[in-house]
Amino acid sequence: MELKINQQTKKFNAESLSVQSLLDLEIPNKQNGIAVAINNTVVPKIKWNEFFVQETDEILIISATQGG
Repeated sequence: MELKINQQTKKFNAESLSVQSLLDLEIPNKQNGIAVAINNTVVPKIKWNEFFVQETDEILIISATQGG
């Protein structure tokens, strides 16, 4: 499966991936304080296990930062 994540194309050896599975592969140790949008729609954290990405999806992973 080929996915576009944060403007970069990446390949995964999987037929299907939930948002949670994708995050476990991409950022296994930094999953607090992040938001995920698929095709410009935010996916709530409670739905990460049941929402599956498709090969044509554009995925944006945003990490909260401190500062002002």
